[in-house]
Amino acid sequence: MMIETKLPFDQQYVRTFSEGNGEPSWLLHLRLQALAKAEELPLPKPDKTKIEKWNFTQFSHHVVQSAPLSSLEELPEAVKALINLEDEAKNLYVQRDNTPAYLSLSEDLKEKGVIFTDIFTAVREHSELVEKYFMKDGVRIDEHRLTALHAALMNGGVFVYVPKNVEVETPLQAVYMQENKEAALFNHVIVVAEENSKVSYVENYLSIHGEANAVANIVAEVFANDNAQVFFAAVDHLAKGTTVYVNRRGVTGRHSRIEWALGLMNDGDTVSENITRLIGDGSYGDTKTVVVGRGEQTQNFTTSVVHYGKHTEGYILKHGVVKDSATSIFNGIGKIEHGASKSNAEQESRVLMLSEKARGDANPILLIDEDDVTAGHAASVGRVDPTQLYYLMSRGIPKKEAERLIIHGFLAPVVNEIPLEGVKKQLIEIIERKVK
Repeated sequence: MMIETKLPFDQQYVRTFSEGNGEPSWLLHLRLQALAKAEELPLPKPDKTKIEKWNFTQFSHHVVQSAPLSSLEELPEAVKALINLEDEAKNLYVQRDNTPAYLSLSEDLKEKGVIFTDIFTAVREHSELVEKYFMKDGVRIDEHRLTALHAALMNGGVFVYVPKNVEVETPLQAVYMQENKEAALFNHVIVVAEENSKVSYVENYLSIHGEANAVANIVAEVFANDNAQVFFAAVDHLAKGTTVYVNRRGVTGRHSRIEWALGLMNDGDTVSENITRLIGDGSYGDTKTVVVGRGEQTQNFTTSVVHYGKHTEGYILKHGVVKDSATSIFNGIGKIEHGASKSNAEQESRVLMLSEKARGDANPILLIDEDDVTAGHAASVGRVDPTQLYYLMSRGIPKKEAERLIIHGFLAPVVNEIPLEGVKKQLIEIIERKVK
C-alpha cells in the first residue's frame, strides 16, 4: 500500500493558524520556511528500517480543541494515577490533545524566575528567549522532511527555563493525553538550564483509547549550560495505529550533565532519535532506554552521544524486549570528534526475544577521530537465559513467574531511574501488560 505524501496543509493554513495563536513574526516566518522545505526534503533513513510507506503526513485533525480542566479530578483514572493529587505545590502541565488544559507551578519557583508554561504562551510572553533556542542548536528544521514538517505544524508542547544558580528540587511533570483517536501531536518541548542550575523534567504520552488513526511528530530540545544539570525522563505509550516520530536532542556546556531515562512503550510503528552533543569540556551525557515491542509493530531506535569537548563522558544503555512478530532495531553510536581528547564513550545494547517470529537487532557503532581516548561497546540478542530460569524454578517459582522476574530485572536499570513514583508504577504496569 502506497501512502500519499502530499502535505495536507498549505501556506495559507499555516499563516492563519500562526496568526490565530498570536505568534511573533519570527515563528510565522520559520513555519512558512519549514513548510516549503518539507515539500522537497527526503525522509530520514533510519538504519535497517524502511519507512517510505509509513504514514507521517496524512491525518484528519491538525488541531483538536478540548476544554480546560477545572479540577484534576476530571482526569481519567489512568492519568490521575501518574500525579500526586495531594501535593498542593505540584509542578504540573496537562495537555488534552492540542489544548493546554492545566498548569501549576509553585510560588517559590515563580519567585526564583523559573518558567514552566505551554509553548504558545511562551512564544508570546518570552519571545526572544524562545527564539534563541527554538530549532537552532538542537534540532534543525532542514535535517529532513519530518523535522521541517514538525516546525511548520507544531501544535503543542512546553517551555522550561531555569535561571542561573537556581536548583529545582521537585520534578516538573508534563502529561500529554491523546483523547481523540485522530488527533495529530506535533509537540515541541524546550528545556533550558542556565549556569549552575539543576532541574528534572518528566513527561508522559498516553492514549486514552486502545487504537487510533493518527500521527505523532515530537521534538524535545534540552540545553544544559555551563555547570548545569538536567534529568529528562519520559514514558511514551501511544496507541496502536499512531505512527510516531520522536526526536529528543541534548546540548551540553562546560562541566554540565544531561541524563535521559526513556521508557518507549508505543504500540504503533515508531522511529526514535535521541542524540546528545557534548560540546563543553568536561561535560557528561548518559542515556538509559527500555523498549517493549509486540504485535506486528516495527520500531527503530537510534541513540547517539557525540563528543566535541575534551574530557567528556558519554554512556548509552539500551535494553529491549520483543515478542510476537514485532521488529525492534537498536542503533547505538558513540562518536568522538577530533580534538575531544581524554574522552570516554561507552555503550551497551541488549535485546531479549520472547517468541520465534520476533526480531531484534542491536548495532553498536564507535566512530573515533581522536587518539587519546577510551571507548567500548557490548551488544547481545537472545532468548531468556535458561540458567537463570532453571535457578528460579528450582526454588519453587513457576515458569511464567520466573520469566516475568527475569524480564523485570532486565529492564530495571531504566525503570528504577524514574523519579516520580506514579510514573514509575505506570511504566511497570505497561511492561507487565505488554510482555504477558
